[in-house]
Amino acid sequence: MRLENAKVEEPKDCERCRKKNTMDIQHNLCVFTDKQFVKFQELPEKVPEGETPQSISIVCYDMNVDEMRPGDRVEIVGIYRAQPVRMQRSRRTIRSIFNTYVDLISSKIIKDNRYTNTIGDEKIAFNDDQRREFFRMAQQPNSVDELVKSFAPSIFGNDDVKKGVLCQLFGGCEKRFSQSGRGRFRSDINICLVGDPSTAKSQLLQQVHKIAPRGIYTSGKGSTAVGLTANVRKDPETNEYILESGALVLSDKGICCIDEFDKMDDNSRTILLEAMEQQTISIAKAGIVCSLNSRTAILAAANPVNSRYNPKKSVVENINLPPALLSRFDLIYIMLDKANEVYDTQLAHHILGLYSSNTDRKETMPPFSKTLLTNYITFARQEYYPQLTEQSCAKLSDAYVQLRNLNNDKKSITATPRQLESLIRTSEALAKMRLSSTVEPEDVEVAINLMRTAIKQSATDPRTGLIDMDVIVTGRTAASRIKVSTTFN
Repeated sequence: MRLENAKVEEPKDCERCRKKNTMDIQHNLCVFTDKQFVKFQELPEKVPEGETPQSISIVCYDMNVDEMRPGDRVEIVGIYRAQPVRMQRSRRTIRSIFNTYVDLISSKIIKDNRYTNTIGDEKIAFNDDQRREFFRMAQQPNSVDELVKSFAPSIFGNDDVKKGVLCQLFGGCEKRFSQSGRGRFRSDINICLVGDPSTAKSQLLQQVHKIAPRGIYTSGKGSTAVGLTANVRKDPETNEYILESGALVLSDKGICCIDEFDKMDDNSRTILLEAMEQQTISIAKAGIVCSLNSRTAILAAANPVNSRYNPKKSVVENINLPPALLSRFDLIYIMLDKANEVYDTQLAHHILGLYSSNTDRKETMPPFSKTLLTNYITFARQEYYPQLTEQSCAKLSDAYVQLRNLNNDKKSITATPRQLESLIRTSEALAKMRLSSTVEPEDVEVAINLMRTAIKQSATDPRTGLIDMDVIVTGRTAASRIKVSTTFN
């Protein structure tokens, strides 16, 4: 009996009795080897326009098993093979089209300039000149503002939104509160952009997707619950059920950008509830019960119901999303297209500067290049894990109490513990921008301003003008709830 690449070629004739096809495999006396099927797909940026990405199956053996994870960018060396397929199992006639696959010999994970978010993984090495450049950038008095100007320079204005998205790229610090390592606090920041058309929401998503190391850019209209989580299908060779990872699993320790977030179906929205808070995806299908990691930050963009944001309605009424899902976003930005002559003149000058060669290019050039900004984010994420000081903790505590008492009426909730956790994550991200090992009170102050701006835009009751977190948490304002209770009582 001969064994080659986990394929057994059984002898057809018996040497003693000369009978054919009478041999049986003695499994208890066999030695088994590991085998794994991997689906290999070409890089999205290498796909020609208008074409779909090509994919091929890879067969891994022995030491090559479990060397790659879903979402990794790899270079492989292998043997391209073609395998015949029988028309029926009981007959030897084969199809005219063969199945092609690659027998893997070796693989190498591509380490590009985009940052990594995995603690303990192989870090990207920077030379002394690059480190001195990073420290020079961080020591500037307005280093955070310079980073904001360097991020998405083609988009005019929206500095608060850019600063919040930059905090998402830098991320917070992962904390574990159990010895086994299973208990952990979420360090990723989730952001939702809501607003009128032509306010550069999709452009911001594209810019983040180009910088993020791992992640999928998808549209809510073309995404299903299975496509976001995992698909269970039957393997045609072994007839066993196998799992195929979805967008959230492929974006593990990266950023998943979802455009047209408001057009997702109800099943997909239900799946996101667990993925955004616990950062896991539980699967119980066809006898497969498991929990997959989806430690990813979600950047979503949603359009209003009537294509134009109505300030007289709440954010839940404008985008028609369940309140339980909307409350899991750390920052919700409302991007409105208001008519302003001064702003419109500056915007037109900025856009014309991008298209025209006669305009002074220094006005539109960012302080730092895209490569330098990406390397800076990489260096900050893998080298710095800032810790909270006593002054910053006191500042966070006072800020949370002030957010809770914004209205001074005790009838409406203006902040929840989720806002406090969001403040902590945002403060840690701002400390990383300065390459600091501690979170200072000024970082907390900037995080408070970002949170106040987001809450003032998204959690304001349009009828009373007061901030009411019930708008996001329950979908109904405290004033309307009190009015209904008094009417029926």
